[in-house]
Amino acid sequence: MNKKVDLFDALKSEVRAAGLLQRVPIRGSIEMVAVLASMLLIFVTAPMWNPFLLGLFMTLVFTRAVFISHDILHTQYFKSKSLAMKLSYPFSAIILSNSSSWWDFKHNIKHHTWCNVIEKDEDIMALDGAFTPKNKGSKPFLKRYKHIVFWGAMFFMYAAFIVQSYNFVLKRKNYFELGLMLLHWPLIWGTLLYILPWSDVLIVFLTLHFTLSPWLAFGFITNHLGCEVFDLEEGRGLSWMELQMRTSRSLSGGAFVHWFYGGLNTQIEHHLFPKAPRFNLLKVQKMTKEFAKRHNIEYFETTPIQAYIQINDAIKAY
Repeated sequence: MNKKVDLFDALKSEVRAAGLLQRVPIRGSIEMVAVLASMLLIFVTAPMWNPFLLGLFMTLVFTRAVFISHDILHTQYFKSKSLAMKLSYPFSAIILSNSSSWWDFKHNIKHHTWCNVIEKDEDIMALDGAFTPKNKGSKPFLKRYKHIVFWGAMFFMYAAFIVQSYNFVLKRKNYFELGLMLLHWPLIWGTLLYILPWSDVLIVFLTLHFTLSPWLAFGFITNHLGCEVFDLEEGRGLSWMELQMRTSRSLSGGAFVHWFYGGLNTQIEHHLFPKAPRFNLLKVQKMTKEFAKRHNIEYFETTPIQAYIQINDAIKAY
């Protein structure tokens, strides 16, 4: 990627001087303990729950586990990458049956380095590359049913993450992580089957999967889909700051939106400062927007609804 000097160093100096890049081991640890305690609470109180409501509560806990694992792997809590990987396992592998090493490779290394660069970032190839500029609909079935396929897939994202995780660790022969991921099934679902009737567990399972998936999916797709896309040569010609800001979309909405989207609503800031703790990103966003205004830099921000409309418009062009 082009190493030319840009304004990023100046912005980074301002953000660092404000103390917003400092890691948050205590606050992060509290959040980790809260999720683990919530899982214990689920097992202790499971017979008292309506199964549908239990599934919804587990969705809330699992969603927090996703965001915590994401933040840990970005070393937002602790500086050590080795420690971060180990700490992510209870959340990604055991609670979610997802692979930390898969996510770190796919997301932290490839996606964050080459955001929306076609040859490098597989995320932009969703729906047969419908969000890339040169793809005009090469598959008749997808072209005809593109809206059903794309929006319908939002309800299967968690299952897709599980499949991709297992494929990754099996190909890499990472049997240690595979073993931890397999523990998810007896520890989570085996325990619930021991406590509850199988019919109640089925309701919990289906409720969890079909609420967790769209929660995550409708958050993730707003980050970059419908934003600018570059080929490898073009991407290499852009500075770090330019690439991240032109390929990312932040969402307006304040504290609730920030909680609901797990901080990913401040996507521009997250890509500029991936190690900045989620808890600080709204403050970083304010500084970034002011900096962009001072230096006449375009800052791409929409409401969540506007983001979904833009994404749907991009699908129409396929």
